[in-house]
Amino acid sequence: MNTPDSRRDFLKKSALFGTGLSLTGSTSLQAFAEEVRSKNKLPAWKGFNLLDFFSHDPNAGRPTKPEYIQWIADWGFDFARIPISYPSYLDIDRSRPIRPDEVLNFDEGRLEKIDELVERCIAHGLHVSLNLHRAPGFCINAGFVEPYNLWKDQEAQEAFCAHWEMWANRYKGISKKKLSFDLVNEPYQRADPNDQHSPGGPVDMQDYRRVAKAALETIKSVKKSRLVIADGNGGGGTAMPELADLDLAQSCRGYHPFPISHYKASWVYKDPSTVPPVAWPLSQGEKVLDIDDIREYYAPWKSLVDQGVGVHCGECGGYNETPHDVFLSWFGDVLTVLKENGIGFGIWEFSGSFGVLNSGRKDVEYEDWYGEKLDRKFLELLRAQI
Repeated sequence: MNTPDSRRDFLKKSALFGTGLSLTGSTSLQAFAEEVRSKNKLPAWKGFNLLDFFSHDPNAGRPTKPEYIQWIADWGFDFARIPISYPSYLDIDRSRPIRPDEVLNFDEGRLEKIDELVERCIAHGLHVSLNLHRAPGFCINAGFVEPYNLWKDQEAQEAFCAHWEMWANRYKGISKKKLSFDLVNEPYQRADPNDQHSPGGPVDMQDYRRVAKAALETIKSVKKSRLVIADGNGGGGTAMPELADLDLAQSCRGYHPFPISHYKASWVYKDPSTVPPVAWPLSQGEKVLDIDDIREYYAPWKSLVDQGVGVHCGECGGYNETPHDVFLSWFGDVLTVLKENGIGFGIWEFSGSFGVLNSGRKDVEYEDWYGEKLDRKFLELLRAQI
């Protein structure tokens, strides 16, 4: 990958995608005009989530190859969100559930692995959003035992703040232009926090505000200028004007309508085989969902932007079971609406079932890209937004 010949070959291949995007005056001027018109206080970063530390088990992560970050940057993207399961950087016995007395057992060696990924991304010009996907007392993806409830237990809140204090001190020397903190992924309150299919809904706003405010104050006490982001309530999709007075940006999701984005997803449906087919526009009873419905869905987020709250879409995309033509048609509309509101995006993953590489879709004619399976149409769709 590092030889002159391979580098020239890479550049030739890259030129096939969005040729002239950065050179043609009309495209550049149009993008510039849209940025000027946007009231969004956050830059419209565009990129991907990197899942190296997404699992609580360090040995079960999805390592990001060095060339992946190079490709992301060379293709014109400028954003990487790193969702982390907090046990992945602890020194604990992983054969049993974590105990309250273990949640601050930081493992320096594992933390250094995260440092390495952050540094690689920043070195390639990517803004890094560091996110606790699983935090002490909560994760949107249950199926394990947490020792307490982040939204209800003071001990959990204190542990949560201690983790963010550690990160704030560790990265104190990095500019807010290069690094932001995303407090906790997709807040949600289940009847049984440890049961993935337990019924639930949005976190009580008083509880969310208490937890978010405590973590925000902890981070700001270390570095006042640090940019801090709060994910939308109810699993990420619900805007929170109740937090607009806090020095917090907010992160929405690009998964509406959910039956398309998560079509036949095994972690969503107990029996994916029973899920009815989807199309775009999507018929739901007597109603037909189209781009206007997407605009309506993002209206509360637009309202936040208009109020001066920075908004970014930290996660978006579609699962590989969604028919490819349906996915591209629908997601093109999602990207259009996000762009109308000056909101950037982070595709859930770069390589994998939601990604541009190695998605495992059965209805895609992949291009061989240095041994990886590239979804050219998806990549072109994304690069058209840059």
